Amino acid sequence: MNAYVPILVVMTIAVVFSLLFLVLSKLLGPSRPDPEKLTAYECGVPTRGSTNLRFYVRFYVVALLFLLFDLEAAFLIPWAVSFRSFVADGVGYSMFAAMTVFFGLLVVGLVYEWRKGALEWE
Repeated sequence: MNAYVPILVVMTIAVVFSLLFLVLSKLLGPSRPDPEKLTAYECGVPTRGSTNLRFYVRFYVVALLFLLFDLEAAFLIPWAVSFRSFVADGVGYSMFAAMTVFFGLLVVGLVYEWRKGALEWE
C-alpha cells in the first residue's frame, strides 16, 4: 500500500491546485457579460433559428467509423515498429496471425457498414 502513497499525493496536489485556480479565476477575473457574449456562437456563423435541432444519425456513425479506424492506426504503428524484433525472437508469426485476425475483423466491419450504406452521404 505504501507504493501508492506518492501517486495519491500527486493526484491530491493536482486536484487542489486545479480547484484553487478555478476558484481564483472566478473570483479575481473580470466578468462583464453582455448580450453579445452570451449568444450561441459556432464556427464564426451567427445562429439562425432554434439551436435545439436534431442531428442526423449519420453524423454519429461517421464519427464512430473515424474512431474505429483511428484506433486501428493506433494499434498498427506500435505493432509495425516492433514486428522485426519479435520476428527475430521467434514470436513474430503469432503476432502476425493476431494482427491479421484483428484487421480481418475490421475489414468485415467496414464491408458491413459499406453494405448498410453508412458511408453514403445523402
